Amino acid sequence: MQTAGPSQPDLPAIPSKRYFTIGEVAALCDVKAHVLRYWEQEFDQIKPVKRNNRRYYQQQDILLIRQIKSLLHEQGYTTSGAKQWFKSQQSGDENIRYKELLRQTITELESILVTLKKR
Repeated sequence: MQTAGPSQPDLPAIPSKRYFTIGEVAALCDVKAHVLRYWEQEFDQIKPVKRNNRRYYQQQDILLIRQIKSLLHEQGYTTSGAKQWFKSQQSGDENIRYKELLRQTITELESILVTLKKR
């Protein structure tokens, strides 16, 4: 499953593998590793698997990190505002989550189409 982040077409597609190191996630989300560690402390939703004192992220973590980046860097939210946004999403309308999933699916399909056209 390859996915570009919502409203972030300049980010690379997410390779179809189960676990990603912090360095891979930093490159896929175009943020520094220390920023990922900070966001992990600030946003309870980011839950990498920890083994032998190393973090391993999954695809849903990468999508979440891309959403956080979009909220903070593109949409102008503060950290507390972004936390509130996620809180409202969790307790809010299921229709919003459906629309976001649909938007991510469309973005993924567009990314696949671009890749196929290049071949």
